[in-house]
Amino acid sequence: MKNPAEYLAGHVFEARRPRRELQPVVTVAAAEQAIAQALADAEKYKYLLMRALRHHADAQAPALAPGAPETPVIPMYPAGLPDAAAAA
Repeated sequence: MKNPAEYLAGHVFEARRPRRELQPVVTVAAAEQAIAQALADAEKYKYLLMRALRHHADAQAPALAPGAPETPVIPMYPAGLPDAAAAA
């Protein structure tokens, strides 16, 4: 993956402001082109990352028996407590 400066590397030129040293300058059109290229690369990397995550999740998913619940049901209270219906 490119760093942000690499997208502008070919578009930078030197300009001298009045009574100052040379400074790097980028045109607005070149900056917009670099941003569009960076967004396109980000979309490609996002697609590849999501594809890899889906592939990894599919490989890690346990094989479930037909009709079995996906996650086991675990009670949220300890087994030794009396039922609320019995206390009433």
